[in-house]
Amino acid sequence: MRSACATIHLAALRANLQRARELAAGARIMAVVKADGYGHGLERVAHALAGADAFGVAAIADGQRLRAAGVHQRIVVLAGPDAPGDLAELRRLRLDAVIHDDAQLAWLEADTDPRPLRLWLKLDTGMHRLGFAPARARELHARLRALPGVDPALVLMTHFANSDVFDDASTARQIECFARATHGLDGEHSLANSAALLGWPAARGQWLRVGGLLYGMSVVAGTTAADFGFAPAMTLATRLVAVHTLREGDHVGYAASWQCPQDMPVGVAAIGYGDGYPRHAASGTPVLVGGRRAAVIGRVSMDLVTIDLRNVPDARVGDAVVLWGPQLPVEQVAAHAGTIAYALTCGVTRRVRFAEDAG
Repeated sequence: MRSACATIHLAALRANLQRARELAAGARIMAVVKADGYGHGLERVAHALAGADAFGVAAIADGQRLRAAGVHQRIVVLAGPDAPGDLAELRRLRLDAVIHDDAQLAWLEADTDPRPLRLWLKLDTGMHRLGFAPARARELHARLRALPGVDPALVLMTHFANSDVFDDASTARQIECFARATHGLDGEHSLANSAALLGWPAARGQWLRVGGLLYGMSVVAGTTAADFGFAPAMTLATRLVAVHTLREGDHVGYAASWQCPQDMPVGVAAIGYGDGYPRHAASGTPVLVGGRRAAVIGRVSMDLVTIDLRNVPDARVGDAVVLWGPQLPVEQVAAHAGTIAYALTCGVTRRVRFAEDAG
């Protein structure tokens, strides 16, 4: 069995939900658990976050898994139905659906099932990805509420393009656009994602869609979630499988991309891009060996990484290597790899063993 293991800290998930509630000031929390709970395990995360008011998923299949796991809260399919036949499955599973396109509207208007679906009407206030033009808000609101198969208690929502930049005027414009479009319309509002929860209190509304923060990850440049009171929920770790003493001038790894500046110890750890560790993690990317700071050197390969052990000269085969976790924020690793923390945790592969830390 390979040494690579992702340990999920259940107490951190619960504490992060509580921290989000403190910032939410009474708004309800939709815990976003798409992408298999941001790589942490869909069912595992949902049970740990049982105190959430709803769960947000990307597809009906995720709703099927959550209902099979005994989850009873509202589950919102954030992309809505993909085909007319999906409406029956949404009703069977008691799933909410986001409506963002005229094709979906046509399916609803042609549907004859009188059982009311709970819908979230999405307006495009500037993201220009999914959503209806804000000028159509009143028309669409009226059409949906007139349908016997639609619950009249619509939720009105939008999505921000740049809310992780707290002084960006485009988010303020999106908030104002949404306010104008929905003025006087019945229904709760949902604007804020994780970043907006931190930086845009005017976007709070009645529903907050919180994703990365629940897993202890920040998307605000130059910060970690710990800076805002959130704790990492995943530790990715492995072990050293070899330790060598190399000579000054020796090259390390594929393409001889790194050269030893002096005689030095080099470790080899059992993890690579086949496990989801980023192939583009540059030399100098931090790791912890036996709890002490060290660095990746050379190219990351499919199964292995090489590590500069000059700061850990007594390292031995079998020593623990932490790739990210509470003592090594995943945001720091992502910065060295030219990506974001979400991509790293979502990218952990099935070859990695998963364990739970209930404490």
